[in-house]
Amino acid sequence: MDQSRSQLSGQGRQLLDRRRFLSDSATALGSIALLDLLAGDQLLADSPEINPARPFAPRKPHFPAKAKRVVVIFCAGAVSQLETWDYKPELIRQDGQPLKGGPAVTFQGPAGDLARPQYKFRQRGENGKWVSDMIPHLAELTDDIAFVHSLTSKSNTHGPAENFLSTGTPLDGFPSLGSWVTYAMGTENQNLPAYVAIPDPRGVPQNGSNNWGPGFLPAAFQGTTLSSKKPIRHLSAPAMSSESDQAARSLLQRMNERHQEQHPGDSKLSARIASYELAARMQLSVPEITDLSSEPAHILKSYGADDESNPNRAAFARNCILARRMIESGVRFVQLFNGAYASGGRLNWDGHNKLKEQYDEHAAILDQPTAAMIKDMKARGLLEDTLVVWCTEFGRMPFFQKGSKGRDHNPDGFTCWMTGAGVKPGVSHGMTDELGQKAVEHVHPLYDFNATILHLLGFDHERLTFRHNGIDRRLTNVEGHVIQEILS
Repeated sequence: MDQSRSQLSGQGRQLLDRRRFLSDSATALGSIALLDLLAGDQLLADSPEINPARPFAPRKPHFPAKAKRVVVIFCAGAVSQLETWDYKPELIRQDGQPLKGGPAVTFQGPAGDLARPQYKFRQRGENGKWVSDMIPHLAELTDDIAFVHSLTSKSNTHGPAENFLSTGTPLDGFPSLGSWVTYAMGTENQNLPAYVAIPDPRGVPQNGSNNWGPGFLPAAFQGTTLSSKKPIRHLSAPAMSSESDQAARSLLQRMNERHQEQHPGDSKLSARIASYELAARMQLSVPEITDLSSEPAHILKSYGADDESNPNRAAFARNCILARRMIESGVRFVQLFNGAYASGGRLNWDGHNKLKEQYDEHAAILDQPTAAMIKDMKARGLLEDTLVVWCTEFGRMPFFQKGSKGRDHNPDGFTCWMTGAGVKPGVSHGMTDELGQKAVEHVHPLYDFNATILHLLGFDHERLTFRHNGIDRRLTNVEGHVIQEILS
């Protein structure tokens, strides 16, 4: 017996100690009781109860919400913070000098000299915020915006970085922010998609449908893609009158109900029937909401939707009007993309070689329509319970790439912002260093940004989970803190 005991590990010998066993047992029982109390107080992770027959039924948040709906303006390609929102006078003073102690090589090659902002900055609004001349219309809104200047990403590659921004991880196969929101909240409008993704007129972003995909959440919670140029396909039955179409749907509904009565436990059948019924309702509601002919001429003009000289701006402006109409009609989550896939910076904000020349073109598409949408939403009272988010996947370096007039990727410090419901207006939080390269004050990984969005919708990001492969997954992984400083 003594010989067997001597072959045990230290932990094994402790298990043979009677007093230690009784002590550990008491601790374990106490832990079980604590878990029961926490569960009763809803302090543990939990998952919303989804009825497969009504997956989009409205669901209550964890606590009273400031925002009921969200519009995310996603600028694909990584907008330079140094040409937009993050004013660095020292970068102007050191223009043309090498960065002391800086990296010799970055993502796409050798580093060149420091380069001043390619646009003039001016103080705007009552708060005197310094903003670039590149975006004069958005610059007028600084008194309503909460800027976060100290965000960081886990990747300096567009695809994984888009994933990290949209899904909380650089990896593929995880649910997007919009999918998490509609999974948690459902929607109040049962005639339109709960989650709409509106691609840029020039194409889809680098990581495509990953940005609006459901990942391991039920497929019902993926984003529905549509735009002013490409409405939802196959909504109407060809060569069939509306009366015949309605009669066919009624017959199908009766058959589905009868079949469901015979198989009451088949949740997949219930979900499939629910999706068909939503599609039928969308046949009536979507054509109406995507028809912009009812918009007054002054609204079209204010957005730039009537600009025949710039077809891309006009098309993006119509997407912005569509986003506002979706929110106005009760759609829960709208993701509005500005910029498409990798193309040497021609179709998105990936300014490696000709940053100023390309940003002139991209800013003309983004600025007026986006600012007009926010002003329009504010005038209609929509911002009282709608959160508007502007974001991009990472920032840009303070120096040009060697032999070029563009900036390389920079995940170590960049800017995103929010306005609308629950957001403190006219504040700037966090800071990058004097040249705008790295976040140095109140550093926030993108986990924090997403946690703040969920908080404004009434959800504790640590409790909003989905059990997948034995793990309670969540948008913020095992990280994330709410950025309280930008909340009203």
